[in-house]
Amino acid sequence: MTPRRAYVVWAVGLAAYTVAVFQRASLGVAAVDAQERFSAGASAVSLFLVLQLVVYAGLQVPVGVLLDRFGSKALIAAGAVTMAAGQLLLAVATDVPTAVAARVLVGAGDAMTFISVLRVVTLWFRGPVVPVVTQLTGILGQLGQIAAAYPLVLALHHTSWTTTFLGAAAIGVLVAVLVVAALADAPPGTPVAPVAGWAEIRQNVAGAWRESGTRIGLYSHLVTQFSGTVFALLWGYPFLVLGQGLSTGTAAGLLSLLVVVGMLVGPLLGKLCGRWPLRRSVLVFGIAGLTTTAWTVVLLWPGRAPLWLLVVLVVVLATNGPGSMIGFDYARTWNPVTRLGSATGVVNIGGFAASLLTVLAVGAVLDAMTPGASTDYDLSAFKAAFSVQYLFWAIGLVGVLKHRRVLRERLTGDGVVLTPLYTAMRSRVGRRR
Repeated sequence: MTPRRAYVVWAVGLAAYTVAVFQRASLGVAAVDAQERFSAGASAVSLFLVLQLVVYAGLQVPVGVLLDRFGSKALIAAGAVTMAAGQLLLAVATDVPTAVAARVLVGAGDAMTFISVLRVVTLWFRGPVVPVVTQLTGILGQLGQIAAAYPLVLALHHTSWTTTFLGAAAIGVLVAVLVVAALADAPPGTPVAPVAGWAEIRQNVAGAWRESGTRIGLYSHLVTQFSGTVFALLWGYPFLVLGQGLSTGTAAGLLSLLVVVGMLVGPLLGKLCGRWPLRRSVLVFGIAGLTTTAWTVVLLWPGRAPLWLLVVLVVVLATNGPGSMIGFDYARTWNPVTRLGSATGVVNIGGFAASLLTVLAVGAVLDAMTPGASTDYDLSAFKAAFSVQYLFWAIGLVGVLKHRRVLRERLTGDGVVLTPLYTAMRSRVGRRR
């Protein structure tokens, strides 16, 4: 039975991740205000988020290394303080370079949070409950998205830019204090030896990268995550308001629907992964196929799409976040705990690298198809811009197929047993032969 303290520790980590999602998403819902405050076009606003995601993705492996060395508590607290510093700088920023520096800090702090919380889950929980708690972490953390879509927008409209982001910075400091006071890396007596030196660090990173289980996790994360992330973080709100002609209230409602549906889908996917670990790739293909189909219908629809179709699109996109969590389950299955931070960091690069490239490409297409410095983007420009997603779906699906074949060959042949779940899967395959 899982001890009660495990849920208390997890709740603290979950709170830190929820606030990280809030800090991450804060610029997306404030994109229009940011364009006015900094006199910037779509490409410039995209740059804020792109650099934030570049930092996030670029730091995943270094953070994974630090995580294996120093543990979750230190990194989660440091991440909260770093994000608070970024929001403080954004509160007083009046020019693009300062705003960019602020979002870089937010990206750096964000990079330290999620994979650190996943390590807490792995060390405090056992057995089939792990993928369920992992899904709950990813989904409940998206409540930060709702906090950005409603309270932050209300604060922007009823106070000021400076007051709103000073409040966001204060929340980050409070989370850091909570983590220091109440979070523990692992249950008492758990033998988790830290990585000793650079030779072992290099060995862990190289081993995590060579592992096909890590790579299928990376491509699974990529193909299922980026579309929903791009929509939620930046371009979904302008697409719904400027492109589809929805009111700001309806657009915010659809973004909240994305989070709510994801919260319902996540635990189900977690149970399916725990029950049928050999069928995880089927879930990945299903989510990617549904997402591609929904976007194709919306983009080919003549004129503005009806509200019911946009609801369908948002519901499908709601599966993207939970689907991407399957990538971390692959990393947990095929890597020992001593290099789990490094492996998880590698997996997390996939979706966010694709997200930042898509965000940049969408902004570039919008500006290219819009005269002068105008931000009045029409529907045809949005449709052309969102078509860049097909390239990344293709890359992700090819990667999943390639490494799934390698793993299936290992499960039916000889190989090194790294984890208990790997052993269980080998025995299942053996019983079928």
